[in-house]
Amino acid sequence: MSSSPVNSLSTITAPLTFTGVSQFSNDFQTILSHAQQVGEIPIQQLQNKQSEILAQKQALIALSPYVSALGSSLSGLGTVASSQGLSASSSNPSAVAVTNTGASAAATYTISDIQTLASAASEASVSGYANSTSAPVSATGTLQLVVGSKTYTINLTPQTNNLNGLVAAIQNLGAGVSASVLTTGSGANPDYLSISANSTGATTLQLIDDPTGAAKNLITSNNQGTNAVFQFDGIPVSRSTNTVNDLVPGLSLSLLGTTSGSVTLGLATDPSQLSGALTSFVQSYNNLMDQVDQQVGSSGGPLTGNLIITTLEADLQQLTAYQGSGSVKSLSDLGITFDGTGRMSFSQTTFAALSSSQISSAFGFLGSASSGLSSLAQTFQQMSDPVSGLIATQENGDDQTNADLSSRIQTLTTRLNQSQSALQQQLAAADSLAASLESQQQVLTGSIQSLDYVLFGSQQQQAGISGTSG
Repeated sequence: MSSSPVNSLSTITAPLTFTGVSQFSNDFQTILSHAQQVGEIPIQQLQNKQSEILAQKQALIALSPYVSALGSSLSGLGTVASSQGLSASSSNPSAVAVTNTGASAAATYTISDIQTLASAASEASVSGYANSTSAPVSATGTLQLVVGSKTYTINLTPQTNNLNGLVAAIQNLGAGVSASVLTTGSGANPDYLSISANSTGATTLQLIDDPTGAAKNLITSNNQGTNAVFQFDGIPVSRSTNTVNDLVPGLSLSLLGTTSGSVTLGLATDPSQLSGALTSFVQSYNNLMDQVDQQVGSSGGPLTGNLIITTLEADLQQLTAYQGSGSVKSLSDLGITFDGTGRMSFSQTTFAALSSSQISSAFGFLGSASSGLSSLAQTFQQMSDPVSGLIATQENGDDQTNADLSSRIQTLTTRLNQSQSALQQQLAAADSLAASLESQQQVLTGSIQSLDYVLFGSQQQQAGISGTSG
């Protein structure tokens, strides 16, 4: 979403200058300037409205991240509550690392006898080659690459029947392996082919030359990959990867080393997860309150009285007044208090004094995305949604209004320029006529003066005769 810049009046209609030749040219300039000022009044009013719309949109843009942050912090509380604040631990993290990815119940597990870790198959050619560019690698030009249960056929031409051509052909198969040329730098045959599986786990990795004839395996069989082999709560387990996510829902294991002993894995409630989420929530709430307060009252910003602000005030009030049904019924039971400005503060001391049963009740009070205090996150997330949220909708409306105002300004400006041009032409014609009359007046005055001289000799004589006659 973007907004068109609000044009200043000076860039729409430049001051008009009237250049006349009659004694009334200054008067004509005054008429022209006054007409311009009057014509610009509705344009200026539309520009002022554009300025208001732009200021409103900029305020909405500034407000949206704070609304979103409060929604996210409420969701964070729900995530901690849903998982009961469980934290995973390992008695031997150098052998097994564990992460809680969504487990919802405290538990203890044992991993023992980690015999092997998962490794990728990797083999090299049985023999070396004189070079990688011309020494042939296949007797027939036809080979088969075996990766696990899949077989891929490779056909080399006389031009590509060399290490470089074979590497390129293997790379283009999409077989889940990588091939390269290894150069030892010594001996008559210093170049070797290297093939490695892209993923760990025991597999079959072979390169068969002349598969329908001599069927010779060109690579070694020294490292066909291994699975991770261990016992989980006394049950034998084998996995092709060292990251195991499918033994316990919501628990991710990373096998880092072999061991003949036992490693204890635990899932237990960690109150610090909840206190950290509450601290984030309090900060997000106060930040949003600061933004809302800037748009309220006689000195409020461009969103004063806006539906967004009145809605947010109601939503914030609903949030702070939320009541639960367990031993933890309100935010104050969790150590959150309010000052005279409506800002929150979190007491770590009050929180630390909560019993384990109260912590459990706190999880119920906070709830999840669909229940408890955390369900109110939807209210703020829907408002700040960048596509369909109330803030985005109003921003789009401001953009449309701004575009409509720009169109109206352009129309009025065009009309004003046309009327100014017509008026300027009319005044020019009037000035020309006035100048012509002035010229005729001067000729007439000269003629009368000449006649006076002929009849009376001089103006003074005429004045004397007039005096005598009197």
